[in-house]
Amino acid sequence: MPTIKEIAELAGVSRGTVDRVLNKRGGVNPTTEEKVLEIAKALNYKPNLAGTILAAQKKRLMLGVVLLGVGTPFYDDVLSGVRQKAAELESYNCTVVVKHTEYDAIAQLQAIQELVAEGVNGIAITPYNDNRIRKEIHRLFSLGIPVVTLNTDIENTERLAYVGCNFYHSGETAAGLMHLITSGQVFVGIISGSRDVLCHTQRIAGFSDTIQKKYPNIRVSAAITNQDDDFESYEQTRRLLDSHPEINALYFTAGGVYGGCKAVIASGRHYDIRIITNDAVATTREMIEQGVIAATICQEPEVQGSKPLDLLFNYLTTGELPKEEFNYVDAEIKILENI
Repeated sequence: MPTIKEIAELAGVSRGTVDRVLNKRGGVNPTTEEKVLEIAKALNYKPNLAGTILAAQKKRLMLGVVLLGVGTPFYDDVLSGVRQKAAELESYNCTVVVKHTEYDAIAQLQAIQELVAEGVNGIAITPYNDNRIRKEIHRLFSLGIPVVTLNTDIENTERLAYVGCNFYHSGETAAGLMHLITSGQVFVGIISGSRDVLCHTQRIAGFSDTIQKKYPNIRVSAAITNQDDDFESYEQTRRLLDSHPEINALYFTAGGVYGGCKAVIASGRHYDIRIITNDAVATTREMIEQGVIAATICQEPEVQGSKPLDLLFNYLTTGELPKEEFNYVDAEIKILENI
């Protein structure tokens, strides 16, 4: 294991200079800093674990978490992962602050700005897909506040990494699954959360592209949004089924599943409509057990809650970048027999 002394000798600088560079204390010539970092990387330098713990405790780090969707059952499972990691980080003198917002860019901006005012060192966020959020992430980057996105990503930003599902692949999986559980001509109604959340639109794209390429007997009759709200989902699904009586399959790409399924039951069509959903919250399991939902595609929500905090903490204490930009969780298909 290389030491700070060895790096200093190779760089021709003092050990104090190396320490300042590796611990991001500033006050070092940019050229010298770059040289020290290159040597440290070439030697595969890793900070001493005990020293890292001590440094973290001295820094009194604060991490923020911003989640979209107030009262969305899926995020209860994400929060379970957040709480587990937060409890672990307490021993390093690191606190975690969580904020929830509706599907609204202004509300999310306000939550971010509140966290910055509170003095957070890093933020994990399910970003609303809006240029105002992109600009805010750029501002955070300029302030030295790293961002890790979770559950849904946002393109063309300086975020550190993404943790979550490969949503396009999830949509492809749903298309293949729909092919397996149906026969004849299939008319699908797609029920999504929001057109302004990237993960929702990516699932639809993966599903639509796959049926177009591989399954010409499957067609999308209509696509609606429900803001992940069960009451809204009930009303919208009833209207969808009334206006498109040909629909014999539904694909829920996000939340509002319980309300949508209740609408299918109220219409008396739960025996002839095949339904695919995502995630395995309690109400979705209930609908699977009742035979209303045929299958659901899960995405390790607890990992999505814990890993972003892990990546942020490691970066802030050691300067180590995540090994991967895209940290995809596993996709697992659940049916009645394994739910």
